[in-house]
Amino acid sequence: MKEMTQRSGVHERSLRYYEKQGLLAPQRLSSGYREYSEADLETVRRIRCLLMAGLSTVVIAQVLPCLRDDDGRFAPACPDLVGQLRGERERMTREIEALNTSRALLDTVLDAAPREFACQAD
Repeated sequence: MKEMTQRSGVHERSLRYYEKQGLLAPQRLSSGYREYSEADLETVRRIRCLLMAGLSTVVIAQVLPCLRDDDGRFAPACPDLVGQLRGERERMTREIEALNTSRALLDTVLDAAPREFACQAD
């Protein structure tokens, strides 16, 4: 596992979590040790990329089998994947809009603060 941690840059707790979530299935030796392949390394890279894209591990478990590599880019390989990803994008858009609303409300509160309070923040 140390080699995979070094090669992937992913902590071993995360690797175990991916395995527990069904995202990663390294081969087990008779001793019980995990043996990671190049395909496992690529899977970890895909998982990390999808996590950075804002997908949960539950969604990644559904999406991962339906992705193919298209010249270094992920491309859908299952007909339903595009619709599912559009749904995830809409969810993210709603969350961004909610955060923008929250920030605007906070700005309103901050704008109402007396000027002498503004100097204390520095």
